[in-house]
Amino acid sequence: MGEKDISQKNFASHNDVVADIFNGSLFDGEEYIKADSLVDAQPFSQYKADDGVLHEQERDVAKYCVDANCSLRLALIGVENQIAIDFDMPLRVIGYDGISYRDEMNLDKIVVDEATGKKRRIRHKRYPVITLVLYFGEKPWKKPLCLYDVIDVPDKLKPFVNDFKLNIIDVPRLTPEQVKKYKGDFQIIADYFVQRTSGKEYIPPDKPIQHVDSMLKLMSVLTRDERYSDWLANDSDTREGIKMCDVLDRVEARGEARGEARGEARGKAMGEAHGKILGAQSTLINLVKKNLLSIRDAANEAGMSEEAFRKLAGVV
Repeated sequence: MGEKDISQKNFASHNDVVADIFNGSLFDGEEYIKADSLVDAQPFSQYKADDGVLHEQERDVAKYCVDANCSLRLALIGVENQIAIDFDMPLRVIGYDGISYRDEMNLDKIVVDEATGKKRRIRHKRYPVITLVLYFGEKPWKKPLCLYDVIDVPDKLKPFVNDFKLNIIDVPRLTPEQVKKYKGDFQIIADYFVQRTSGKEYIPPDKPIQHVDSMLKLMSVLTRDERYSDWLANDSDTREGIKMCDVLDRVEARGEARGEARGEARGKAMGEAHGKILGAQSTLINLVKKNLLSIRDAANEAGMSEEAFRKLAGVV
């Protein structure tokens, strides 16, 4: 599993993050799904392919949404994270959702009537499955948005082929109004990508980060900027109540300090090299003036033309 996948799954595994993503994306920010109503679901599922071998597939994040007493499941919600556009995404998601519904069917029980000895099925209640795809790529996700964007369906067959819609959240293309519908750390992530996509200078929000470790690790891999992960490694004692503006100040300060150190080291190395060159040239000039070395050989040794060496040495 790649570093991006791990970071995204860690961030989106927090119940408050998942609830915020769904409430902000689907319900205009209304707290329809509460964090304490979510419990972890099994992200793995199996299917048998044409080769007869049992294969396993894994959702990025899967949660059961349950009632206030955590006794009745209301739905299964899943989150998939994408950096690049996947044109088979509708097929992937319909596979995830289909197996989730199959798992619900497997909850049915077969009981034997003691009086008649006959078997009967006790049908378990079926619940909806909802999957959101969070997309963080640089190019807008224009397609695919549904199954019809993936498969070629002749007009004659369209009345008989069910379409399947993706729930795509194209994070960098959200509007500022849509960003405000999120309340927690995902708002900070979304705001960063929206501001960066707009081309304007990034102004961090005055908002404490709740899940500092997982959010900044995600920022590090999504922005390809290791300074965020470096900050985590060096400023672990100052994480509580930290804001994005504080992180950026320290990240920039550390970057400037490293740049100055690199500049000083580079300048010192260049100075030493220049000194060595001047010393070598002085030695060659002395040898020429003492008639111990010809101008031609001295110029070759210095990597110069004879004319340039004559001017350097002051020799006619």
